Order: sequence, then structure tokens, then C-alpha cells
Amino acid sequence: MTIIRLDRSFTRWDELLALILAAFASMNGRIDPPSSALRLTAQALAEKAEAEIGHVAIEQGKLTGCLFLRPETDCLYVGKLAVLPSAQGKGLGRRLLAIAQETAAALGLPALRLETRIELTENHAVFAAWGFSRTAEKAHPGFTRTTFIEMRKDLSR
Repeated sequence: MTIIRLDRSFTRWDELLALILAAFASMNGRIDPPSSALRLTAQALAEKAEAEIGHVAIEQGKLTGCLFLRPETDCLYVGKLAVLPSAQGKGLGRRLLAIAQETAAALGLPALRLETRIELTENHAVFAAWGFSRTAEKAHPGFTRTTFIEMRKDLSR
């Protein structure tokens, strides 16, 4: 397994989109509003990689995981953390998260932050096991109920 940082030489945007859609497919029909992943395009991913810090995991030539990182004032935001269903449960998510932690340290940022949908309680449990704590409950525009939670991991310990 190799994990590489996305740069201008990366051209496998359609495959990356397919990976994200496959990883997020179990959310379809479970979360409201629908995942922003459904609005992604290959071009949007290329633009996202220009604006953020993206990484992909490659195993035997196939993209198996990814994440996008965005520096914020007091933390590093972790977004689109995705692992193909066939590769889940093998430690790839942890490896990708370790890259996020290394990136935060290199940028002098003391914490990681992510958001996960309120309905995805299994994700809450995984992130908690990885050292994240729930810090806020929020709603998407137009919703009066909680639609997602924010979780943070303090890296200063």
C-alpha cells in the first residue's frame, strides 16, 4: 500500500470520484440532506486538490482510500475521508488519519476537526475510538434539527 499526496501529475480523477461515491454509498437514503459527495465531479475533485491537501491510497494499482485536509485557524479540517468498502476494517482509515496528524504537526496546528452526519452513529463510535470528541451539534442551512456533529482530536497531548 502506498499513500501519495495529490499534485498536478495526478490524473485519475474519475477513479477517485468512483472511490468516494462507493465509500459513501451506504449513506444514500440514510442521511438528510444527501451527502455533498453526490454533487462532486472529477473536475471538482481536481479543483479541491488545488485548494486543499489531498492524499490517496493505492494498493496493487487501485485507488482504495483518500482524504482531503484544509488548514483552519486553530485546527486541520479532515474531509472526504473515504475507504473502499472492500478495504474497510484493515487499518487504512487509521493510516490516512496518521497523515492528517503529521500534516497538522508540520503546520503547527494543535487539533484535527471533522464533521459526521448525526445518523451515522457507527462513524461517531469509530472516530471516538480514534481519539475524537464531540464538540458541537449543527444543522445544514434550511434545517431546524441537528444534521451533523463536529468532532475534534487534540494533538497537543
